[in-house]
Amino acid sequence: MQYSIHQRDNFYYIDEGQGETLLLLHGLFGALSNWEHVLRYFSHRYRVVIPMLPIYEMPLSEAGLEGLTGFVSNFLKAVRLDNLTLLGNSLGGHIALLLALQHPQAVKRIVLTGSSGLFENTMGGSYPKRGNYEFVKERVEYTFYDPHVATKELIDEVFEVTKSIPKCMRIVAIAKSAQRNNLSKELHKIKAPTLLIWGLNDTITPPNVAHEFEELLPHAELRFIDCCGHAPMMENPALFNYYVEDFLRRHP
Repeated sequence: MQYSIHQRDNFYYIDEGQGETLLLLHGLFGALSNWEHVLRYFSHRYRVVIPMLPIYEMPLSEAGLEGLTGFVSNFLKAVRLDNLTLLGNSLGGHIALLLALQHPQAVKRIVLTGSSGLFENTMGGSYPKRGNYEFVKERVEYTFYDPHVATKELIDEVFEVTKSIPKCMRIVAIAKSAQRNNLSKELHKIKAPTLLIWGLNDTITPPNVAHEFEELLPHAELRFIDCCGHAPMMENPALFNYYVEDFLRRHP
C-alpha cells in the first residue's frame, strides 16, 4: 500500500482520509506498517493518523513511557488533533491509556489490543540478543499464533534494530519503564468507552490480562480472537476491523 509520510516540526506521520480522527499507536518493536490493514479499511470514512514514535531516536534520558507520552501529547498540539479515538497495540495501548488519563476531554473512545499497563512478558521473557538472527527470528515469531505472519522482512527489520547498541539501550529502558508503570489503580478514572480486542493465544499479554482490563475499566467490552497472538490487527485484520467498526457504530 502506498501512503505519504507527512512532516510537521520534528514529527513524522501518516495522515489519510477525512472525518472523525482515529489515532493509531504502534508497539515497542512496531512500525507504521503494523496498521496497514486498519489504515486501508478505515481511511475511506475516517481520518486515520499514525505518528512515528521516536523509540530508537529519543535521548536515552527520556527513553520511557513519560517521554513517549509527552511526545504524542506534543504531536496532538502540533497537528491540532482533538475528539480522538485512540487505537493502541502493546506499548501503544499503554500510551493511549496514559493520554486518556492526562487529556480525558480529548479522548472520545479507546481500542486496546495486546496492551501493556498491567502485565507484559517482554519479548517472550528475554531482551533481544545483538547479532543473533535465529534468536530474533524466534522472538518475533513468538509474537504471533501463526509464525508465518512473521515475514522475513519483519524479522530483518527487528534484527537491524537489535544490531545497534544505542537502539537496544533505548528498547530496554522503555520496556523496563512500561513494566514499572502499572495502571491498575488509575484505570477507574477513564470514562471513555473502551474496546478490548485480544488474541486468545497471546503469550506476551495473556488473556487473563484482558479480563483484568475489562474488570478495571468502567466502560470496557472484551472481544477475543481465536488462533491469534499479540497483534490481532496484523494476524486477523478482517475480524479486528469488524469489531472496531461495530464499536465505532455503537458509540457515535
